[in-house]
Amino acid sequence: MQRMHRIGLSAVALAVALSLAGCGDKKEVGEKVAMPVAAKVNGDEITVQQLNFELSKLGNLNPEQVKLAAKQVLKSMVDQQLLVQKAVADKVDQDPLVLQNLEASRRQILAQALIQKMTASHAGPSEAELVAYYEKHPALFAERRIYRLQEINVQVTPENVDTVKAQLQQTKNLGDFVNWLKAQNIPSRAGQSTKTAEQLPLELLPQLHALKDGQAMTFNAPGALNILVVAGSQTQPLSQEQAKPMIERYLGNAKKREVAEAELKQLKDKAKLEYLGEYADLGKEPVVPKIAPTIEKPNADAGVNEVPSGK
Repeated sequence: MQRMHRIGLSAVALAVALSLAGCGDKKEVGEKVAMPVAAKVNGDEITVQQLNFELSKLGNLNPEQVKLAAKQVLKSMVDQQLLVQKAVADKVDQDPLVLQNLEASRRQILAQALIQKMTASHAGPSEAELVAYYEKHPALFAERRIYRLQEINVQVTPENVDTVKAQLQQTKNLGDFVNWLKAQNIPSRAGQSTKTAEQLPLELLPQLHALKDGQAMTFNAPGALNILVVAGSQTQPLSQEQAKPMIERYLGNAKKREVAEAELKQLKDKAKLEYLGEYADLGKEPVVPKIAPTIEKPNADAGVNEVPSGK
């Protein structure tokens, strides 16, 4: 426990050093840099620089909004500083769990800052890339729909999954199928939602887009059978110009992930990685790809494809 305590304290000290290192120009050790002060809390200063940093998190505001927000944010910072002072006085900052949380936050901030630095100079997607993405995904843009969905999640076992599927295929009414599940004591959950095309998983959207209103599809997940019914839908396309900001964000983020993953791979290749104790074999295990749910394509002759909502 003492070792953990020392590690945590050094992490806090380093975090404080990092925050101070970014303030103003480099000065000789011991030389104090004067900064405008917005408030003092029992002698502790809250600088204008700190206030501006918090305001920057609010996004673009007009001058009038900035003036109002600054007052509200500063009051919150004063309240926070009072709590911080009390926490230090009560030695909360020396609690092992608190120190672990501080260290975890520091690691996350540093890793994220490095990724931002590595990807900051990345050029945005070209016009040709934007057009190609738009044309490749009609279900997202040119033929975009808003879906009213009904979903049933059925807990199945290897012994009853075929029976459940067979019952589903011969059922013409969704309500009857739910009642059959209850009679068989097969656990299930039903729900409904309204989602736009872009709110749906991209790997699922093409199959769902192919369905007409009233049709359904099933897909398997570990220990479950999911039935998704398109109870209704409304076409609401996006033009290429309307879709442009969305595509730019998606392609930009995808490129950043690609750059970050490539950099991480290089770091791993150069690093000496050791897994110890019960994790000793972890470094020897091959990377297992994620397995997507098995999606069963609609069958025009199957009853599940025409499922009245069953009021």
